[in-house]
Amino acid sequence: MSSHSLLAVAVEVGTLAALSGGVSFVVAVVYRWWGRERVPEGIALLLGLTAVALVLNTEQTLRQVLDSGGGGGIDEAVRTVTTFTASAIVADLGRRVGDRGAASAFSEGATARFDRELAQVVRAGGRVLAVTLPEDVDDIDGYDPVPVETKEAFAGERFVFPRRVTVGELEDRIRARLEDDYGVGHVDVAVTADGDVTYLAVGAREAGLGPTLAPGAAAIAVQADPANAASAGDVVQVWTASADGEPERVANAEVRAAVDDVVTLVLDADDAAALADDVAYRLATLPSAPAVEREFAALLRAADETMGAVVVDADSPLQGSVVGALDVTVAAIRRPDRGVTPIPARDTPIEVGATLYVVARPDALRAFETAAANVTAPVDAVADAPVDSGDD
Repeated sequence: MSSHSLLAVAVEVGTLAALSGGVSFVVAVVYRWWGRERVPEGIALLLGLTAVALVLNTEQTLRQVLDSGGGGGIDEAVRTVTTFTASAIVADLGRRVGDRGAASAFSEGATARFDRELAQVVRAGGRVLAVTLPEDVDDIDGYDPVPVETKEAFAGERFVFPRRVTVGELEDRIRARLEDDYGVGHVDVAVTADGDVTYLAVGAREAGLGPTLAPGAAAIAVQADPANAASAGDVVQVWTASADGEPERVANAEVRAAVDDVVTLVLDADDAAALADDVAYRLATLPSAPAVEREFAALLRAADETMGAVVVDADSPLQGSVVGALDVTVAAIRRPDRGVTPIPARDTPIEVGATLYVVARPDALRAFETAAANVTAPVDAVADAPVDSGDD
């Protein structure tokens, strides 16, 4: 093989290797911008070598058509192997360089304008819908507030979602992103038909024993010998030995947890003050069920719904209707002259001055409170209406 032929082969190999590296570089940059993570090594390498394979296959096909004498034998095989080897090396190099540059650019925010313009180009092409969260994020009533640092992290953030989604689906996707990416427990969001977020409020998911404690109750860990098969939720009597050695009942309590000889009890705050941390108590299980209100509080704490109290005023549109006509679940109703009725029947009338204790998701509860107060709020959009992404 002449020097001229070697030079031509070297140029061809270098060109194809550069093509492979360029494709891998572009894939790494786009993947980092789109998914905010490193592209898998196999994907970048495969796409880079695919571009080389397409060029080589096209070249071989043209040679077979134009040259009936066949290929070059061993020289052709060596050239092909060398080309793929060099292309694989350059493709991996292009992937590393592209991912490192894209990670640095997109994480530091120095190219926020480029990111925004590129997203607008993609959106104009009808592929995605960009949604910008408001700068002011409210707190949901009835939930613990989300830390200010967390709200500042996503305030004004722009999320990209697939095109052709309804308003309800878009709201669900925003909730999922905030809950998964930022650890927010509950999200109340309102979106218009144009994809604009008009209201955003968040709340932290309550944890621990505190949210399940009734007013005037306390939780305390004591040394105790629990009864056989006693478990969380059992109502027990707490006994100890008096000064003369006779057994003495200290209080009634509810078992919340037990580890070896340490038991966490829930009882009245006054009775909790009488327990000592250096006394070993004995527990006697009582044949009664745990308090219904505590069980309900525990279930509500783990659910996405919350409870709210709505008072029916004289000018409220709810007066005269019945419980079954409401879009929310009524857990109880307090009427001025009849006390509290838990789980009212569907035909229970709603009177002026009554207080409705409803269970619903934060957005449904907010809409119900607005309707009950006879306040005309702007309707953002229908939940199943498609979002206008600005495309034709």
